[in-house]
Amino acid sequence: MKHGLDISPAGAWGRPDEIAELATLAEDHGWDGVFCEDYLAFPGGLPTYDVWVTLGLVAQATTRLTIGTMVTPLPARHPATVALQAGSVAAVSGGRLVLGVGTGDPEGDPVVGDASRADLLEAALVVLREACPDVPVWVGGAITKRAPRARALRWNGACLYRVPPPEWEDITPDDVAGLRADADDPSYVVVVGGRERRDDLVAEQGYVASLADAGADWWQEYVPPRLSRAEARRRIVAGPVTA
Repeated sequence: MKHGLDISPAGAWGRPDEIAELATLAEDHGWDGVFCEDYLAFPGGLPTYDVWVTLGLVAQATTRLTIGTMVTPLPARHPATVALQAGSVAAVSGGRLVLGVGTGDPEGDPVVGDASRADLLEAALVVLREACPDVPVWVGGAITKRAPRARALRWNGACLYRVPPPEWEDITPDDVAGLRADADDPSYVVVVGGRERRDDLVAEQGYVASLADAGADWWQEYVPPRLSRAEARRRIVAGPVTA
């Protein structure tokens, strides 16, 4: 199993150059990937920075990390623009980019167009596949709903959730095993996580191990922008949870 860091280009230490510096720290302390949230305006009014500028700097500052968005709300973006941005970062990174996508938040991600979010997402994915055929696409959404789960199985990977914040409910090993069986493709990528590390480290290690046993490829840990810069660095330097 690989271990990813979910981080936001937002807040007091979220400038693109600062995120790039934290990515080098992650690369030096056992993390396998850095993934950035993609907001035009971060919830709560925090200063917000462009995810593609951020990922471009991360790509230049690192050599082995997988990098990507987690996730880009495609119905709220112009697909051709995202294709240009993704293709550019993929080139700069030497092919290390993954594009995480979803339908977006109805309250914070206004759509570009008149169709439904699902239809806009599907249409944008067609544009992206034609423009960036070598960029893997991981699809987010609720695993408990038929349509997002089915959509994720048609692409390169799943970064699904069970119940989103603030309630949050973890993906289960059975969820992972079901995705792995239905994908029926050894190259398919199952990504789990997106929350902060819990205080009970032994229980956390057991949970991550159970996901790995079920067939998960990535565990991702969220380091939120509400933390102090010092605390964010401490969590990154501590390295990922391993079984």
